[in-house]
Amino acid sequence: MENQTGQTPKKNSNVIYFLIVVVLALLATDVYLYLQKNKSDTKIVYQNDEKTRLQTELDSLEAQIEQVNAGKTKMTQQMQAQTDSLKAKIKVLRTELAKGKLTVAELNQAQENIKQLRYFVTKYTADIEELKKQNTALSTERDTLKTTLKVANQKDSTLSKQNQDLDAKVKVGSAIKLATSDIVAYKIRGSGKEIDTKRAGPAKKIKINFTVASNDIAEKGMHDIYVRIIDPTGNLITGGDSGPFTADGQDLQFTYKTSIDFKNDGSAYTIDWQNPAAFQKGDYTVLLYADGYTMGKSGFSLK
Repeated sequence: MENQTGQTPKKNSNVIYFLIVVVLALLATDVYLYLQKNKSDTKIVYQNDEKTRLQTELDSLEAQIEQVNAGKTKMTQQMQAQTDSLKAKIKVLRTELAKGKLTVAELNQAQENIKQLRYFVTKYTADIEELKKQNTALSTERDTLKTTLKVANQKDSTLSKQNQDLDAKVKVGSAIKLATSDIVAYKIRGSGKEIDTKRAGPAKKIKINFTVASNDIAEKGMHDIYVRIIDPTGNLITGGDSGPFTADGQDLQFTYKTSIDFKNDGSAYTIDWQNPAAFQKGDYTVLLYADGYTMGKSGFSLK
């Protein structure tokens, strides 16, 4: 009986020790689980903060692209393709960051992708700025060329006007002019002999005797001479030899047309003209034209 009593306390002591160990183990487990939970919570918070930071950086990069493209710089086809590519990459990264929980590996990959994207956006921005500078330089050069062309056109217009004025002056200056003139009326006898007369009744023709003023710039050779004869009533005398011509910028009709050989040597010329109708009493006006201008004016009277 004594032996059984002595063993009971020892057995109870072992149970107590076992319970203490179990309690300590449970406490250790709780502490471990608590620490792991804290660590996990910290990790989740870190991941969420990193996602937010990366999303903010994507916003910044996208805003940078939009700001660069806001200008009116005309992009090349290659640059437009780069813009579309960068926007597509940003969209993909946003989709990846929008997932629930990201692993550390996924966050690291996102960070690397955004790092590369930042490089491309920076390079793209630099390319656009360079293109703007080139466009500015080209615009300046274009404006300079426009100004130069405008000045050149103005000079050309001025020179053309001066040349036209000079040509007009040369034409006027090269036209032959009368130096002297004398007009005599003639009657014609049955024998054909011509006798000058002052009377209208027997008069049949006139002779226009004239010389041409010296002109060194006038072309030597044949010149057409147009004669207009105005009767005492103010009407132009016309007949079978009449026709149109232009002189002094006007369309006119001539009474008679002939030609002379101008030699610039003071030669005398005579134009014979026979009136197809009877002469009237009064004063006649005779105008001569050559080279598109008036040569001179003369006249005669018949009683």
